[in-house]
Amino acid sequence: MLLTVSTTHEPARDLGYLLHKHPDRVQEFRQSFGTATVLFPEATDERTTVALLLDVDPVRLARSRPRNAPDFSLAQYVNDRPYAASSLLAVALGDVFSTARAGRGGSRQDLADTALPLVIEVPVLPCRGGSEVAHRLFAPLGWSVEADPLPLDERFPAWGDSRYVRLRLTGTVRLADALNQLYVLLPVLDESKHYWQPADEVDKLLRSGGDWLATHPERELVTRRYLARTGLARAALVRLAEVGGDVADETDERPVPLNTRRRDAVLQVLSELGATSVIDLGCGQGQLVEALLGDPSYTRVAGMEVSSGALRQAARRLRTDEMGERQAERLTLFQGALTYEDPRLAGYDAAVLMEVVEHVDPPRLAALEHVVFATARPGAVVLTTPNADYNPRYEHLVGMRHPDHRFEWTRAELADWAGGVAERNGYDVELRGIGDPDPELGAPTQLAVFRRA
Repeated sequence: MLLTVSTTHEPARDLGYLLHKHPDRVQEFRQSFGTATVLFPEATDERTTVALLLDVDPVRLARSRPRNAPDFSLAQYVNDRPYAASSLLAVALGDVFSTARAGRGGSRQDLADTALPLVIEVPVLPCRGGSEVAHRLFAPLGWSVEADPLPLDERFPAWGDSRYVRLRLTGTVRLADALNQLYVLLPVLDESKHYWQPADEVDKLLRSGGDWLATHPERELVTRRYLARTGLARAALVRLAEVGGDVADETDERPVPLNTRRRDAVLQVLSELGATSVIDLGCGQGQLVEALLGDPSYTRVAGMEVSSGALRQAARRLRTDEMGERQAERLTLFQGALTYEDPRLAGYDAAVLMEVVEHVDPPRLAALEHVVFATARPGAVVLTTPNADYNPRYEHLVGMRHPDHRFEWTRAELADWAGGVAERNGYDVELRGIGDPDPELGAPTQLAVFRRA
């Protein structure tokens, strides 16, 4: 199996730095099913290409497989795995480029956060559904997609095309995002995995696709193919609906996703408060900001986000490059952190912390409190966070609802923290619930409304 990634970013040899692999070396990494080799066929300041070559050992693969793995009998030995990209290549990619997938750039974090011109090529890729499926999966992520079907046998054109394609992706994408997209979508295109899927596969999917999968138009297809077990797929879709996604069609008879109900609840509270200027602290990809801009009663709307990649996605979502002058004057997007004082946070009628506080390490909560409630001091703060009491209602949930959560509060714990914050900073606080409540466990999401006394 072969996969190559090329860039013309100057100096292009920076690709080796981002991948934590030296362009002048050939490195081998032993896998349970074979050997992964990383080498650089070309490495100049104008263009650099890295190749990941996976040599599968069918005997080692068969011996390392659990008895309940999906393939069995002769299929363990007679298959396309030696040459066709599959979940084996995805696993090797995830292992070999783990630091790059995490987006860590050390002393050059700005480079790791920068979208680079990339070309990704996979010569032989199983693609169930043909090239159309490849376009549906990669094009919404900003890639220009070429998925050329491979013939069954070039000597016999009448036999038609095989289920394999030659994939070429071209785009300007952050390297970590590109690697995580491949990690998820390679086995999705193959629609097969070489190993049994335990419950923690849901967390793996959310960790790798958390920044883009929730808003992907084909997220249901991706999730169901990635998680072949129906129960796991259902659990993942429920959790994806919490962290993001498009607004459900009003004519759709399916239940309204919790993230949509959460956003609607926040908008209702802001309307009750009579706020005309709102800042979304931790705006992510801009779903709430988009809704606020759609209401002319909000004369000033701001979004702050620590992730530069999420800010770029928010700008694309809001089409800031096409925005009229009057609309642009209402909007401010900027990068920042909630644990550092920032004068740009002050002067708003209301601030929103929607599904943000649980991503902050507990020792840093005091800093967040100081920045938001003591320094910025908006007229009101609207905060939502998961209700840990409700978690037993989620099928196959292991640990917390999202891999990036540092904690999840019970209703009593939120009441204790919110009461202390209000008393120390001169606010009154009201607690509510969002979503269909359980008689014993409460609603899935907690809502706290702080009003400056």
